[in-house]
Amino acid sequence: MTEVTRDDEKRQILDALGFAVEELKNKMDPRLIPEVGSNITYALPAARSPGDVAGVEGRIVTMRGSVHPVGSCAFGASDHIARIVLTAMRFDPLIRSAANIRFSDNLAALLEDLSFDICWFDRKKEPPGIQTMDWGVASCCKDEVPDMILDRGAVGKEPMIRILGPDPVSVANTIIMLSSRITTMEI
Repeated sequence: MTEVTRDDEKRQILDALGFAVEELKNKMDPRLIPEVGSNITYALPAARSPGDVAGVEGRIVTMRGSVHPVGSCAFGASDHIARIVLTAMRFDPLIRSAANIRFSDNLAALLEDLSFDICWFDRKKEPPGIQTMDWGVASCCKDEVPDMILDRGAVGKEPMIRILGPDPVSVANTIIMLSSRITTMEI
């Protein structure tokens, strides 16, 4: 039996993430990309820092009406979404992937209709001296890690939907499924 090295694990993660990003590029509705851009991440097993989490360098943006990954997939490419998955992994080590998409009340209602396990947090209740994502994600994961974590934003902070899953392909498939459901929806 061949031992899997850390380099092999990293290559497998980058390959799976790259496949998911390509799927999003081809099948994601660009209206789901927030103003700050989207990202999708995939963490090594037992990841401890953003450097153990792969993401898209420069995020995923809308360009000329289509989904456009700005850079390639790399470890340490996303601090923000990496912190989301790292916090979720403290509660469930099998949840190793996360992505962010645009928030709207119509999308939130659709998620409820589709019976996703959703948790909300209110940025106004964030304790001082702690990072929002660490606090918000942890507050939503106490009992179990939900499928999605939502917030309505705050002054200078865009409202957001965060999708969690075991791997980037499952997270991308959720985004693609949502894309197929919103073709005529106002978002």
